[in-house]
Amino acid sequence: MSTDADPDGRILLLRHGETEWSRTGKHTGRTDVPLTDEGRAAARRVRDALALVRHDAPPARVLCSPRTRAGDTAELAGLRVDAVDDRLVEWDYGDNEGWTTPQIRESLPGWTIWDGPWPGGETPSDVAARADAVLADARALLGGGDVVLVGHGHFSRVLTARWIGLPASGGVHFRMDPAGVSVLGFERGVPRLDHVNQRPTPAEDQ
Repeated sequence: MSTDADPDGRILLLRHGETEWSRTGKHTGRTDVPLTDEGRAAARRVRDALALVRHDAPPARVLCSPRTRAGDTAELAGLRVDAVDDRLVEWDYGDNEGWTTPQIRESLPGWTIWDGPWPGGETPSDVAARADAVLADARALLGGGDVVLVGHGHFSRVLTARWIGLPASGGVHFRMDPAGVSVLGFERGVPRLDHVNQRPTPAEDQ
């Protein structure tokens, strides 16, 4: 049911900057891989993308994944992290941790994270339940302004899908590059996507 009384804030999703594993396509869940030099530079540049989409007032809350690559990205982007939230970790890839999709498909033809299987890792229903809990808590804070969630690619795509009522596998429809920003907002109480994968181009950094 829609309403005219939308909250003041929106949910901003920030993916960490590039790591060596993300650059080479390795699935990076539990492994704590640091940012590359380019990842650090992009995290600094993402201040511009955040400035374009966020409200002028300071965020009501900034929550961050416990992984170093997320915390460093938040710091370089000029955000003050209020709390680390273990629920913001990346999809647990289980036995596929550290492997690229072509490598995984050598034993699991046609495999994608969205379609599985997920040996030793989280299923889409597992990840959806985690995302729903994160979104419910973030939504409760929006009366005080924007809530920023600093995390990872696949999980941010699931958050985006779940915000608009899609299953976790609906995340396949949304791109989330390293140091990308997406914004989850409202249309008269109905969840909508305000921005997806916003990033300043290198030319804007010259």
